Amino acid sequence: MSIAKMRSNRQRDPLFAIIISVVLASMLMVYPLSYSTSGWRPLFMLMVMLFWVLCQPTWCGIWFAFGTGIFADLLLDAPLGLNALSFTIIAFAARFLTRERRILTFANIWIITILAMVVHLMILFFAQVFSGVQFSFPRHWLPLITSVTIWPVLYYMLRKWRI
Repeated sequence: MSIAKMRSNRQRDPLFAIIISVVLASMLMVYPLSYSTSGWRPLFMLMVMLFWVLCQPTWCGIWFAFGTGIFADLLLDAPLGLNALSFTIIAFAARFLTRERRILTFANIWIITILAMVVHLMILFFAQVFSGVQFSFPRHWLPLITSVTIWPVLYYMLRKWRI
């Protein structure tokens, strides 16, 4: 068997794509926007984390979700561990609920992502309410709309590294 055939039979190593996607998501999370448009900023880091956890479960798991959550906390100057807790709970639930269903269609992943974003925003809502922080309800739910519409673009950009 030739070397070219052996290389084509092996699956691609997604490490470089994972690193680049997390770096780009972090850049999009902190890119300066005006106050009126910043409320519409999608949940880029959550979507990237969820894509890799669902589509590359051998490479990215609970620890990846925890690491990206801590990274998001540091980038957003959020209470340390808030996004990490949310990302870990979401990654665990996604892996637990899809562990026996390895054939995930685009529609299934999109629905899981929408539910994950709702859970993430609910966790942030309860954490801020319990800590006594002023919570602007409409402003915190605007990213859900843009994240749902941006998800197909993100998915189709990263789909060639899907298992």
